[in-house]
Amino acid sequence: MTIQDFNNKFAEQAEQDLYQCCGSQKWAKEMMQHFPFQSEGDLVAHATNIWYNVCDEKDWRESFTQHPKIGDVESLTKKFASTSHLAGKEQASVADASAETIQHLAQANTAYETKNGFIFIVCATGKSAKEMLRLLNDRLNNETEDEVRIAMGEQAKITIIRFKKLMPAADWSAFGGSQLTSHVLDTSLGRPGKDMTIKMQEFKNNAWQTVSQGVTNDDGRVADLLAPGRHLEHKNYKMIFETGTYFEQNKIEGFYPEVEIQFTVMDDKHYHVPLLINPFGFSTYRGS
Repeated sequence: MTIQDFNNKFAEQAEQDLYQCCGSQKWAKEMMQHFPFQSEGDLVAHATNIWYNVCDEKDWRESFTQHPKIGDVESLTKKFASTSHLAGKEQASVADASAETIQHLAQANTAYETKNGFIFIVCATGKSAKEMLRLLNDRLNNETEDEVRIAMGEQAKITIIRFKKLMPAADWSAFGGSQLTSHVLDTSLGRPGKDMTIKMQEFKNNAWQTVSQGVTNDDGRVADLLAPGRHLEHKNYKMIFETGTYFEQNKIEGFYPEVEIQFTVMDDKHYHVPLLINPFGFSTYRGS
């Protein structure tokens, strides 16, 4: 299906398809105010603007209820049968994980839901079950207000992925990645700093607020801090690297429990903020 094919659908079916991409009734109805869409870019631009600037916490939480629990693969074919064609492969790595890992995922998700009032939302595509378990355990330490913001950002990523699955013949070449990325290199070991938590924060309402969180992969990278198509406001931001936990995991005595890097977004170009770390020093630069 192309964007033109989607535009040729009856409005009722188009709205239902949009709702399956992002399970918020308000979001889907607001999107239909712009139907038919001029292009893929027009679709993504409206989806992003409505999600971040028109919808509120009630709408975000509604969308969270339309997801199966991470590790609860059976529910994909039962409670969520209507979206299984879109969501079915999003947790493929969980299906291939060990029974022990799935059990830990399910237990941690139960703890998460009890604490926050909604299930753990993560864009699972491309992540191993081990990575998702680490992310889940990390995010269990956050305050609920931070988790709402992080989860709504994860939903934005999922929505774009589901657009691509709904319209596989459309041109999505302009929506390949996040505007903001990072990587960590441990210069004392000469290898990537894997399994390090990174938080991205913005200054809003007179406080620094966490809006995205990730864990570096085996290459020391976090490539999906933001949803494709989302551009940050031109202002100051902060990235927090949890270096103390990283050193502890690697049985290294390190001097820095955390490293905070503030930077300024000046335009809509790509921003890469790396960290070169050793137990007694660090440096950073704007990468590409």
